[in-house]
Amino acid sequence: MFHILVADPISKEGLDVLQQNPNVTVTEDTNLSPDELESRIGQFDGLLVRSQTKVTRPIIEKASKLKIIGRAGVGVDNIDLDAATEQGIIVVNAPNGNTNSAAEHTMAMTMALSRQIPQAHVSLQNGKWDRKKYVGVELKGKTLGIIGLGRIGTEVAYRAKGQRMDVIAYDPFLTEEKAEQMGVTYGTLEEVLQESDYITVHTPLLKETRHMIDANAFSRMKDGVHIINCARGGIIEEEALYDAIVSGKVAGAAIDVLEEEPFQDHKLLTLPEVIATPHLGASTVEAQENVAIDVCHDIISHLTGDTAKNPVNIPSVPSDILSQIEPYFHLAEKLGMFLIHLTEDVPEEVNIYYSGELSDVKMAPITRNAVKGLLKRHLGTHVNDVNALYFADRKGITINESRTSTAKGFTNLLSVEVKTKSGVRRVAGTLLNGLGPRIVRVDQYSVDVMPEGHLVVIHHQDLPGVIGKMGSLLSKYQINIATMQVDRSDIGGNAIMILTIDKYLEKDELAGLKQLEEIIDVTAVDL
Repeated sequence: MFHILVADPISKEGLDVLQQNPNVTVTEDTNLSPDELESRIGQFDGLLVRSQTKVTRPIIEKASKLKIIGRAGVGVDNIDLDAATEQGIIVVNAPNGNTNSAAEHTMAMTMALSRQIPQAHVSLQNGKWDRKKYVGVELKGKTLGIIGLGRIGTEVAYRAKGQRMDVIAYDPFLTEEKAEQMGVTYGTLEEVLQESDYITVHTPLLKETRHMIDANAFSRMKDGVHIINCARGGIIEEEALYDAIVSGKVAGAAIDVLEEEPFQDHKLLTLPEVIATPHLGASTVEAQENVAIDVCHDIISHLTGDTAKNPVNIPSVPSDILSQIEPYFHLAEKLGMFLIHLTEDVPEEVNIYYSGELSDVKMAPITRNAVKGLLKRHLGTHVNDVNALYFADRKGITINESRTSTAKGFTNLLSVEVKTKSGVRRVAGTLLNGLGPRIVRVDQYSVDVMPEGHLVVIHHQDLPGVIGKMGSLLSKYQINIATMQVDRSDIGGNAIMILTIDKYLEKDELAGLKQLEEIIDVTAVDL
């Protein structure tokens, strides 16, 4: 018999999943203090929470019987994942339960924005009958640009097509073939910005997506564009959105999220062209039921010996094997992160090669870390050691592993290769005794780079003075160079320069480096 503690209010439908199982007893106590939870947690095999209860390391360390923690929702910020993993406790969440709710809210906001429904309602409440003032626009025949075509973005696309809108979408993992199968137009980010009458964002909030819709992006849009953000605050630069509305560039905006929440007396809310809701994207009865049902099924599955569908921390590995392969986890993830920055096209195939001593190790956990590193740039913290292969499969990326005893001069060598329609990129790394992880090869070039910090990868012509010009320009930007690695294919041919610098290279600084005559390409890599 398994004993489960429900520490936060959970929908009845979710609890029914637990209570109807003959192998489970359920204790509901949603008012426990941290000290009370710490003193009682040792009695339970499973713990179910939402966002209220903080599952800290001291609590987890007292959880002598605990096998699983379930979070009825998406985020797991209130759970110490490292502590849970160390104790061999699996953590599961419910990433899919709010998909329909968020997509419907996006469409509701789009329609309300088009027909000025909130503004007209307030006008009526104030005793006015002003039909002429609130003339709207139809969605039919308009172009909806979707930035981010994951679960929610895909559902929005299907609903928009039901409104007979034309849909153009950008996603770093979207191919023209996938777009054609979905009945949407494949577009670059630039094409989405330029061609859309409505633009909705559905990306995670990452370094690459923070303020991706800024003043420069607004300047490239159509006049009179409509903006919708029901994803994450910070994807759209709020000051730039305000200015674009005031100038008339943006006809209106529908906002469910802002950078600082809860929000009130916000500058955007003073504009009559803006409609807003208090982060209601997942706030439906059905969504709350769905996340509870999903996570409760996973708890039952794990406790009864089946596989949980939505784990968010690493599965257990026998300690003797873990001690052998764990040092490679960090190297594998960093190689994946480094390589994806060099890959401009959509990844179709990933090949991972284990060489030398690595040819004898258990590959699967290392492979998961490499794939996680590849995907994190665009998927953020949603991707982890456990679900990385699942996400790769959903994105249509084939993962291959191979072993060889030859390590080309190294005791161990881990190589990661990405194939796209435009070509193949490859990076290799090793663990050096006493020195830790190193990137030792980038495509055909030999290097020796620590996979940490802020890097700049420069492909250039092997001509005198290039290094000096690069150093002078970085000095002008007040950027200090910590390390430099250079290799070339042949004298006077193509060469590579990898710099470790003291701060991340901004967009305008990156553009300045690319203007140097001898430069072929410059890529900023933040590890």
